[in-house]
Amino acid sequence: MGEIFAGRYELVDPIGRGGVGAVWRSWDHKRGRYVAAKVLQQSDAHTLLRFVREQALRIDHPHVLAPASWAADDDKVLFTMDLVSGGSLAHLIGDYGPLPPTFVCTLLDQLLAGLTAVHAEDVVHRDIKPANILLEPTGTGRPHLRLSDFGISMRKGEPRLTETNYVVGTPGYFAPEQMMGAEPDFTADLYAVGLVGLYLLTGQKPDSQALFAEYEHGMPDAPEGVSEPMWQVLGQLLQPDPQARFRTATGARKALASTAELLSTDATLEQEVVEVFDHLGPLPEGFGPDGPLRTAARGHGDGTGAGPAPSVPPPSDTGSFHLPPPQAAPAPEAPAGPQPEQPGTPPTPTPTSTPTPSPSGGTMPYTGVQAGPPPEPNGPQPNAPMPYGAPPQNYAPAPVPAPAPASAPVRRPGPPPKVAVPVLVVALVCLGIGVWALLGM
Repeated sequence: MGEIFAGRYELVDPIGRGGVGAVWRSWDHKRGRYVAAKVLQQSDAHTLLRFVREQALRIDHPHVLAPASWAADDDKVLFTMDLVSGGSLAHLIGDYGPLPPTFVCTLLDQLLAGLTAVHAEDVVHRDIKPANILLEPTGTGRPHLRLSDFGISMRKGEPRLTETNYVVGTPGYFAPEQMMGAEPDFTADLYAVGLVGLYLLTGQKPDSQALFAEYEHGMPDAPEGVSEPMWQVLGQLLQPDPQARFRTATGARKALASTAELLSTDATLEQEVVEVFDHLGPLPEGFGPDGPLRTAARGHGDGTGAGPAPSVPPPSDTGSFHLPPPQAAPAPEAPAGPQPEQPGTPPTPTPTSTPTPSPSGGTMPYTGVQAGPPPEPNGPQPNAPMPYGAPPQNYAPAPVPAPAPASAPVRRPGPPPKVAVPVLVVALVCLGIGVWALLGM
């Protein structure tokens, strides 16, 4: 099993690496699903501040992949987000090369929709590039992209974390004003969107410096592989002057929608089928689609063959745990010897012999004993009346079981220690005062 982070996130396998941390596929034990966890690798104050800024970003939009939660464990910190397994736009270009214009229109429309939500939070992304635009594995259906990696994003008006004359971002996707040290603005993100669109249509990374030189005498002609309707949108996004670009992502979307309508009616365009498949490898051993595999009998792994620990029933709706039913007390063993007769049971009659005829020809009265030798002169006469309640002669009474030991008297609990101790201390103090008073008199 993988390392469990902060008692909740179980790291499964690494799926990516960035400038300040590694991205892991992780199992969220609380929500019961796989997530992507970005684990911070550096711990200097500058990196931590960027990390805090990124994890604090909360944007709920279908085309934005923002942090969802975070956790800290000792000297490690991570934040989590949805697990997107369809690769990035860079992977898609690596698989297919230049993409169909209608497909590119759909991707750019979704990218601008997500950027609209980001800019509405007054956030400038500052690192829009194909590797930071992820795709859901939709197969041959309509693509679904997610704008990710807000590691160097910042809100307008926040203090910058970089030194003067130092630019952060990815070379080749800088806006001209960024290279001159201008404050980050929304139009810089829109310039990067134009470079991404050019990359998707040509299959090659655009040369931003060469593009800047081509705009010296106005908007140049459409590059090879880019249709004129698409260039009308991309060319305005790539204007070197920020004031000449689209001012908002919403404005760029409207222009792109008109272009998409023109392209949809153009029967000469080749409609290649593009499939976005799952780029993540299979889960490692010990993990399944529903999380870590827990076997019924795992033992202790020490060779002793110890069985599994007894299962604990889940808590009830109120949070309490169900207790097992009480076990029945073992039945007491029967004492040796004859058993006493139970109350209400008639006594078993003692067998007697047939009456013996007397010497006078009559029968002897019933005495309850068998006939035997003549009694001694001084002994009891056989025909003598027996006192009431006396046992008959030669009668062996049934053994009487020993009475059960009386249960010990129930001791009533005294006061608890937190009451008894102070009372005892007070009593001792009073006793000491009394002795002192007697001795002083």
